[in-house]
Amino acid sequence: MANNQSVRRHLDAFTRGRIIGKLEEGRSVTSVAAEFGIAHSIVLRLWRQFQTTGTAIRGFSSGRPRGTTPADDRYIVLQARRNRRQTAGEIARHTTQATGRPISRFTVARRLHGGGLFARRPVRCVPLTPAHRRRRSLWCR
Repeated sequence: MANNQSVRRHLDAFTRGRIIGKLEEGRSVTSVAAEFGIAHSIVLRLWRQFQTTGTAIRGFSSGRPRGTTPADDRYIVLQARRNRRQTAGEIARHTTQATGRPISRFTVARRLHGGGLFARRPVRCVPLTPAHRRRRSLWCR
């Protein structure tokens, strides 16, 4: 990520409530912003939202809803770690049975990538018999 870009972090509901509580006590926006280590504009926007709507709940984002919950994601990664030979399709079937919601193998693959697990094919090599080893050793000498 470039230096001029910032990582966007959303305030959780508890922190939002604490900020609103401090502003309702009569504290200034600047002092609350300094206490929480966030920008003055964020606190001001949150306060304005609370005054107009009466709540400080974060709005919903657009886009397709996720097919899995964070708990499902952890379950998928756990299944893959328990049995390394399981395919994404098999994990998808197990997860669908466990949750009751259909989950595709592509979703499982994306969740595994998010968990740091990637598909790797094992190295296939010719198994050497003791006779092979003996002949190779003689050939090397």
